[in-house]
Formats: sequence, structure tokens, C-alpha cells
Amino acid sequence: MFVIVGWLVAMGCIFGVFIAHGGNIGVVLHALPFEFITIFGAAFGAFLANNQMKVVKGAMKGLGTCFKGSKFSKARYMELLALMYDILQKARKEGLMSIEKDVEDPHSSPLFQKYPTVGNDHHVTEFITDYLRMMVSGNLNAHEIESLMDAEIETHHQEEHAAVAALNRLAGGLPAFGIVAAVLGVVNTMGSVGQPPAVLGGMIGSALVGTFLGILLAYGFAEPLAGLLEQKVEDAGKELQCIKTTLLASMQGYAPQVAIEFGRKVLYSGDRPSFTELESHVKGKK
Repeated sequence: MFVIVGWLVAMGCIFGVFIAHGGNIGVVLHALPFEFITIFGAAFGAFLANNQMKVVKGAMKGLGTCFKGSKFSKARYMELLALMYDILQKARKEGLMSIEKDVEDPHSSPLFQKYPTVGNDHHVTEFITDYLRMMVSGNLNAHEIESLMDAEIETHHQEEHAAVAALNRLAGGLPAFGIVAAVLGVVNTMGSVGQPPAVLGGMIGSALVGTFLGILLAYGFAEPLAGLLEQKVEDAGKELQCIKTTLLASMQGYAPQVAIEFGRKVLYSGDRPSFTELESHVKGKK
């Protein structure tokens, strides 16, 4: 929603001021389709040539999430921490082996299905169950599991940031493709030097639209989307950090209530539930 609003504000200010100053918007509109196809087509071709298909697919998927609200809300984190509390509480009371069935088949587990927001998130569920499985096996200590968690989170971070980097490279190339389109327009104009000044002026104006459009697409569209996608990637990484901190606190002997407090403290302040909110939510889910 805010992406569309931001674009409308930017376009309104740019073209509105241009028209208010007496600019001939007809010249821009006449050249816009041709310049857009030239610039966008060249940029998209270069984008495909510059990235592996998995990165292209990741970027396309990431762009889709930019037009949706963030799923990483206070309510989601309360569900996540309540789920962690229930799992750790069951393990503490009945022993680690009591959660083996929950870990092996989370989709049939009453614990995971009690919290559908995170229980049906494949990536989060897999991350939790993988390390709970290691805890149940008892073959690794807290330091070894922490090292594995860090490696997995770093891998996830690199995978997600590949799409962000690809969009940033696209944004960096768009002004150059705008210059290419403008140069071609000037070449076309130079081939018509016998035309009246009014006609030549229109052709030069159309050529300059290429430079304008390349810069506008780069800094008004591509780069803002790359920045927004990067923020969403950071939010996803923060959720994994929360799980990691909670599980490690439990392995170090802290009670479930204290362990989820460790995890709560990792969250960004804007999404972090207060101690009272989390405690009320956990008690309400019992």
C-alpha cells in the first residue's frame, strides 16, 4: 500500500511541477512508450544475463512481497514465543523424548497446530524442529548447536540478499541504459538535420526523455524496491535469531519462561511484545 502511495506522491510532484512550470507534457508522453521499451527491455535482458535463474526467481518472488504488508508483527512473535514456551515446558516436565513425535511430524502435532501462524510456516517449523531434534539426540552441546545455527542463518542471509543485490545492480544500470536511449535519439535527430527547428526541438526533447526515464526508474522505482526487500530480509533473519536465542537459553539450563525472555529481547523494539503482553498471551493459550 505505502509503495503505491509513495510512487503516486513522487510522480505527482515530478510531473505536476513540470506541467505547472509550463512544460509540454505531450512531448514526454509521446516519447515515453518507445524510451520505456528501450530502457526496460535492455535492463531486463542485462538482469537475466547477470543472474542465475534461482536469483531471478528469488527477486521476482521478493518483489511480490514488497506489495504486501509485513508478516513479522507483534502478534506473530507472540505466537512464536508462546509455541517455544509450550515446547520447552513439555520437554522440561516430561523429558526431551516427550517432544520427539512433535518434532518428527509437526503438521500433526497439537503443539504446532495450536499456533497456526508460525506452525504452518514451513521454513520456521523446519528451523525449530531441526535443532530440537539435535537437542533430543543429545549428541551435540550448546556451543556446537550455536555454531550450526549461525552457519544456517548466515546462509539464509546470503541467499535472500542475492535478490537484493541483483535489484541494486539493476537500479545502478538503469541510468546508463537511459543514456543509451538518449544517444540513439540524438543519432536519430542528427539524421534529420534538414528539418525545421520546431521539429528538431521536439526530436531532441524526445531523446532527453530517455535520460530522464532511466534516472527515474532507477531512483524512483528499482532502488526503493531493493531497499524495502532488504528490510524484509532483515526481519526474516531476526525471527531466526529469536528462535536461536530461545533454544540456546534453554540448553544452558534456563526455565522456559526465562528462555523466551531471552528470545523476546532479540526482537526489534517496534515488533517486540512487552513482558506483560507475552506473559498474558502465554497464559491465555494454556
